[in-house]
Amino acid sequence: MEGNPFVLGNDAAYRRWRERKLDSYPTAAQALIVEVNDPLALTEAEADAILRTCGKTNMAIYTARTGGREDKTIPRALGERFGLTHLDSNMLADDDGISSLQMKPGKSQRGYIPYSNKRLLWHTDGYYNRAEARIRAFILHCVSPAAQGGENSLLDHEIAYLLIRDANPDHVRALMAPDAMTIPANTESGEETRAASIGPVFSVDAAGRLHMRYTARTRSIEWKADAATRAAVAFLENLLSGDSPYIFRHRLTAGQGLLCNNVLHNRTAFTDDVDKGVVRLVYRARYYDRIRDTDLNGGAG
Repeated sequence: MEGNPFVLGNDAAYRRWRERKLDSYPTAAQALIVEVNDPLALTEAEADAILRTCGKTNMAIYTARTGGREDKTIPRALGERFGLTHLDSNMLADDDGISSLQMKPGKSQRGYIPYSNKRLLWHTDGYYNRAEARIRAFILHCVSPAAQGGENSLLDHEIAYLLIRDANPDHVRALMAPDAMTIPANTESGEETRAASIGPVFSVDAAGRLHMRYTARTRSIEWKADAATRAAVAFLENLLSGDSPYIFRHRLTAGQGLLCNNVLHNRTAFTDDVDKGVVRLVYRARYYDRIRDTDLNGGAG
């Protein structure tokens, strides 16, 4: 991939990309917010504003006037507007392929943290998926926030790559190893529901786009047992636990949503107030597609 900035050794291309990426890069979550009137019928100006923001940061937060309307056509229509059509219909998703993330004891007791009120550690979605089913984008649409908590932290995976490469290119080399991270097979009641997933943290696809698979979980994960990988993972962990200005923090409110190219993210624990009817509900749509026009030549930089 001659000229691709994400390939080690292409130093001139990397420096050019790095300069474009950091030029006027946002320093606060507020800069990611785009106000829209009707998410089911975006105006050209609204869609362009979302696309420009995603092109720079790989993510945008939209805020719509829908309030707490329970309507899954909102994330579906938004996805289609930006070229996201191939849903990841995982085994925990609803029948329509979109997940309703809220407290569900039946799922949380099986260890599926997104369906609990516990904190979610840093990760990219689908880090356990096979290579041909990579999650390249997802949408979170908030119907109703929790009574307390439920804040997300967000980090553009391209910025994570940049910071790691600037610190030590050997860290990138280790994280690009084809056997850097192994997610063991998932087994329930003696049956294998998902095969083991072995692969890199950072990879570059045939179109030259950077992809990242990562989880900060310490259970159900095996890192390559060598010093280079341990050093690279430690650096990434320190980056994510620090106070980098590139980490955005935002708590979605009713009618708000996150549209992104599968950036790094986490979520704090939360508390519902069932007696007052304040129960967190977020729709999640995960896609094999990437947001249109956010490739290297489309503005992502």
